[in-house]
Amino acid sequence: MAPRILLARHGQTEWSLLGRHTGRTDIPLLDEGRQGAELLGKRLHRARWAGLEGYEIRTSPLARARETCDLAGFGARAEEWDTLMEWDYGAYEGMTPAEIHAVRPGWLIWRDGVPEGETLAQLSARADEVVEWARSADRDVLVFAHGHILRSIAARWLGEDVSFAARVRLDPTSLSALGWAYGAPAIERWNDTGHLEA
Repeated sequence: MAPRILLARHGQTEWSLLGRHTGRTDIPLLDEGRQGAELLGKRLHRARWAGLEGYEIRTSPLARARETCDLAGFGARAEEWDTLMEWDYGAYEGMTPAEIHAVRPGWLIWRDGVPEGETLAQLSARADEVVEWARSADRDVLVFAHGHILRSIAARWLGEDVSFAARVRLDPTSLSALGWAYGAPAIERWNDTGHLEA
């Protein structure tokens, strides 16, 4: 069976709640985010997922992803990987889309990128590295990371340009799965937050 990749976005932070672009700034989880991470962990340790026995697990080293991984109960098994860090937003770090539009009307991050930060090509190359790693062996993988890098991984998994990520929303503490259908890369599950609604 071809390997697949589970994507876990980190829990809620103050900046994600406010819609601020949170790239490399190391923002901690809110209480809501910590609770969500624990609920995600309980879900993944129940019978259907069974603690993801045999999965290889990696996490972004940024605190919000690392803490989500730890609280979900996978910290001891997870390897930190800089490739999973969030997009470097450069001059737009900490800004909301409304603040950016005030100085750059019509701006779209997936088309226009960011000044003084990581280019779309660099982001796409990092996403490709994750996809290549996920497909490199006969096992499934789980990653804990951030909204824009996870959306980019999904786009590249499907063979789409990284700009395709503009069409797939991803909420904090969500669970997604990328796999296969009829021998081709496919989305099996996307932006699933059922564990938060229990």
